[in-house]
Amino acid sequence: MSKKIKTILVDDERLARQELKYLLQDYQDIQIIDEAENVDDAIEKIHRLQPDLIFLDIEMPEKNGFDLLDELEFIPKIVFVTAYNQYAIQAFESEAMDYLLKPMKAERLARTIEKIRAEIQQARISEAVSEGRLPPDKRIFLKDGDKCYFVRLTEIYMIESVGNYCRFHFGNNRPMIHRSLNKIQERLDPNTFFRANRQQIINTEYIAEIDSYYKGGMKVVLNNGIELEISTRNSVAFKDMMGI
Repeated sequence: MSKKIKTILVDDERLARQELKYLLQDYQDIQIIDEAENVDDAIEKIHRLQPDLIFLDIEMPEKNGFDLLDELEFIPKIVFVTAYNQYAIQAFESEAMDYLLKPMKAERLARTIEKIRAEIQQARISEAVSEGRLPPDKRIFLKDGDKCYFVRLTEIYMIESVGNYCRFHFGNNRPMIHRSLNKIQERLDPNTFFRANRQQIINTEYIAEIDSYYKGGMKVVLNNGIELEISTRNSVAFKDMMGI
C-alpha cells in the first residue's frame, strides 16, 4: 500500500505496548503515530491525530476499551488486544476488525494485518472513485426489508446510529440501512448536514431553536419538536457553521 496506516496503541501496560510495537515493526505500512495508557489520553489523541487504526486493550483502570468507543465521535478501525476471551462477542458487536488474545502470536497478527490492509485499501479505492458529496436536493434510494424509499436529502431531518445500522428520519418514515454513520457523513454536504454528536447527524435547515446546554454543549430544537444535544466537542464548529 502506498499510504501509511496511521496507528495508535492504547494499553495501560507499557511492556504490552512495547511488545506490540516490536511485532508491528515487520509491517512497513503500519505507522505508529502515538500511544496512550488510559482512555482519556486516548480520546484526546484520537480526535487530534485522526488515526486509521487503533490497537485497543479492554481492561484498563477507571475506564475500559468499550468506554473509549462510547465516548469517541471519530471512530477508526479497531483491533482489540486483551488477555481475556469473554469480551469477544461484545467486541464484534462494536464493529471491531479483530480480537487478539495476549500473548499475541505473530501468525495471528499477520492475518489481522492482511484483513486491515484489505479493508482500508478498499475504502481508499472507493473514496478515490466516489462521486463525491451528494448535493442536498439529490434523491437517494433506501431499502429497509421489503420496503423501498426514494427520498430527497432535503426531506431528511435527522440520521442516527443504531448499533451497526443508520436510521433515516423523514416525514413519518424511519427506515434503517446497514451502514456506519461515519460513512454516511462522508457523502453529505457539510453546509447542510452537521454531526451533532456521536449518534446523530441533523439537517440544519430544520433547526427552529438553539440554546446553551450542559458543560459548554448546546441543545437544538427541530421544527417538528425533536430536541437533541450538540456535544461539547462539536459546539465550536456548530457555532461557526451557524454564525453564532
